[in-house]
Amino acid sequence: MLFLSACSTYNQSVAPYYKNVSAGNYPQAEKELDKNSLIQAPRNKLLYLMEKGRICHLKGEYENSNTYFNQADQLLDEGLTSASDAAVGVLLNSASQKYKGEDFEKFMIHYYKALNYLYLNKTEDAIVEARRITLQAQEQGDKFNNKDNRYSNDAFALTLQGMLYESNNDVNNAFISYRNAAEIYLKNPDKTYYGTTMPVELEEDVIRTAKLNGFTTEADQFETTFGIKYEPVTPSDGGELIFFWENGLAPVKTQVDLFFSLIRNSNGDLFFTDAAGGIVVPFNYDGDRNRVNTKSVESLRVAFPKYVAQTPYYSSASISVNNQDVPLVKAEDINELAFKTLQQRALKEMSGILSRLAVKKIAEYSLRAAAKSDGKTNGLLEGLGYGIQLYSLLSEKADTRNWQSLPAYISYARVPLQKGDNQVRITLKNAQGVAETKTITIQGNGRLQFYNYATLR
Repeated sequence: MLFLSACSTYNQSVAPYYKNVSAGNYPQAEKELDKNSLIQAPRNKLLYLMEKGRICHLKGEYENSNTYFNQADQLLDEGLTSASDAAVGVLLNSASQKYKGEDFEKFMIHYYKALNYLYLNKTEDAIVEARRITLQAQEQGDKFNNKDNRYSNDAFALTLQGMLYESNNDVNNAFISYRNAAEIYLKNPDKTYYGTTMPVELEEDVIRTAKLNGFTTEADQFETTFGIKYEPVTPSDGGELIFFWENGLAPVKTQVDLFFSLIRNSNGDLFFTDAAGGIVVPFNYDGDRNRVNTKSVESLRVAFPKYVAQTPYYSSASISVNNQDVPLVKAEDINELAFKTLQQRALKEMSGILSRLAVKKIAEYSLRAAAKSDGKTNGLLEGLGYGIQLYSLLSEKADTRNWQSLPAYISYARVPLQKGDNQVRITLKNAQGVAETKTITIQGNGRLQFYNYATLR
């Protein structure tokens, strides 16, 4: 029973909740979430709070949603790392440690909190959330020393930050945010960032806010950099709508088994290598390396997490406002972020897992060898050796947790509005080309408004 329980992934254990989220049955999803013992375990508190905030947002309970997201923020501010939690990771596995959140998940908390505040007409609180995006970006940059090949910032979060400032008529900070987002894309020759090509809307926003601030030199430079000639557009009487389309569900984590051997090179250093020899990981052993018998660690089974993408039901979408078509462009690819950020930390995580397993294996071998050291068999020591072997087998488990009710992709469009009623038509198409149309009514009030629409199947 223990072994079978260890084989169950997080997604399988919380499946009723995610099935109801995908089906759009949010009240039942919340019931499933609240009665699930796994996600309510103390080590999963952050994950529970994020899921709870998300489901309340989907239900339109924006005050309740931010209550949970604020608690999640507080947990992250206080820190989830401790000596006892680290010991759990060494003695058991990373799945038994406190869930600390993926880096991109922390940015998404700010996205939903800001939308919640806007929908509650709490603009100042939304602006506070915009400033927190800067703090999150700085923390992320410090974490990886701003290495270009690591996820050290989030272009979508900075674009959202610019939108929030603009909604508060702060065009100076809006320009800075848009510019910072654009510079992230411009670091790559093809202007892409984790599966997302720089939106042309962002290019226009950078130039437009530069001109509004009187920064003509910067506006001209960005026109040259982007290869476009920006033509100012007369603002609409009804203001503008920023429409977000959240499509699909984030990838799920599953467990894969990898097999490694422990080898010693000519210098006496210890390394782990897989059967094909394509992966080589140093073994940082604190004990006497010369006394380690590599034959006792002939094969180690490593349970490692692997993301599996969930194919969204809808493959494309378009919107029209008052019979005017407006294109949707991708702004955030959570699938790509999940796969790439896991890949970036794979070597470090694998090193920790292998070291933990090797120490257990060495302890097992030492006990079993000591049990027969004097020509007689010591049943107690031999039993302890086999006990460690069984314990290692049952305790080895990959951490398959992640915030799985996030969308797979987020696209957006800036939509001009007329005063009064505006009919916004969303046309969704599946892989077979079958189309569905939804219509929402937005009141044009002369200001910048936001609306997010989720299709989570």
